[in-house]
Amino acid sequence: MIFPTQNLIYVYYHGSGPKQLMGRLLLKNRQIFFEYDSEFIKTSLELSPFKLPLKAGVIPSTDRTFSGLFGVFNDSLPDGWGRLLLDRKLTNLRQNPDILSPLDRLCFVGHSGMGALSYEPEYPSELNDLPKDLDEIDYAIQETLAENEDYVEDLIRLTGSSGGARPKILLQTESGDWLIKFRASYDPQEISNIEYAYHLMALDAGLDVPEAKLFPSRNGPGFFGVKRFDRHADERVHMHSIAGLIHADHREPSLDYESIMKTTIYLTRDVKECEVQLRNAAFNVLSHNRDDHSKNFSFLMDDHGTWRVSPAYDLTFSTGPSGEHCSMVMGEGASPNKSHLLKLASIAHIKKEKALEIIEPVLEAIRKWDTFANQAGVSKAQTKKIGTVLKDVHQKFERA
Repeated sequence: MIFPTQNLIYVYYHGSGPKQLMGRLLLKNRQIFFEYDSEFIKTSLELSPFKLPLKAGVIPSTDRTFSGLFGVFNDSLPDGWGRLLLDRKLTNLRQNPDILSPLDRLCFVGHSGMGALSYEPEYPSELNDLPKDLDEIDYAIQETLAENEDYVEDLIRLTGSSGGARPKILLQTESGDWLIKFRASYDPQEISNIEYAYHLMALDAGLDVPEAKLFPSRNGPGFFGVKRFDRHADERVHMHSIAGLIHADHREPSLDYESIMKTTIYLTRDVKECEVQLRNAAFNVLSHNRDDHSKNFSFLMDDHGTWRVSPAYDLTFSTGPSGEHCSMVMGEGASPNKSHLLKLASIAHIKKEKALEIIEPVLEAIRKWDTFANQAGVSKAQTKKIGTVLKDVHQKFERA
């Protein structure tokens, strides 16, 4: 199948009711334009208030951060694993993936994107019986990473448009929709157990996190899965990353937690949501989660236009660029400490006493790392290795 180039596509918004035409995207003379539908303007829903404010008329994109695409639509596109699969498929069909425009890629997403947006026309997929066994899927993933092309088409449909670097699939079960992660070639064998231990630790620290569990495997420790929080029964929830909101490129360090906090203040107008963000920041700092790039912070918006901080996700032991955080904490990336978090709190007018009430339980939870690692089945060697790093982080943190 040869896929035609699309210069005009339609964007739809799905909420608790029937889908609504949001507007039209046009590619002309290498520039992207968007126009809101006049009926959608009447809803007063600001889906992307910073870079695509709700107004009449044609809006040109003048920012090249996402190849000229507005950030709210770029959030629908897969990166890492999902992009690899699509590019492999096109190469197999003797089409050059490098000539695809962002609009073409949105047509592959169609209705399967994260959040509440869909795109038409949608490129169809062949409907074959998909593997249900997670070990079989894992085998297909590892073969694909080793450049075996036999499983690309099946994996594309299992993956949907979920983003991120690690391989993952979307799985529908009686208990809801789940996003299940698989090991990448650079991951430790126990990556699923480690991430599940971090989930247990985040729960103990008081973070808002989605439901999660380890899906069993016959061949290894299991697969880490989280329940999707952009779906509630048949309702789709609008989701917008801070990368898309302010056009911050997640592929390189481009953000400070100060910007994250200021965005939270502007969007939510709620100090409670700023407190949520402070707790998330404290957890990332104290747990050595340094892959805290701009796509790992998101907001959810309901049908009344009310924003809130999304549940925290992608929480695991990680090392950022040159060993520093992807997002600096008040200018510090290598060793942010308590004073930096207190300065961050002051941005949202969170008093020192309240900030300490938020930070201290996080520190206490992470001090119990060995307990959560044991519950999640992390080996003694990995538990000790991570624990040693965490103790060093905590010592530097308390020197403030």
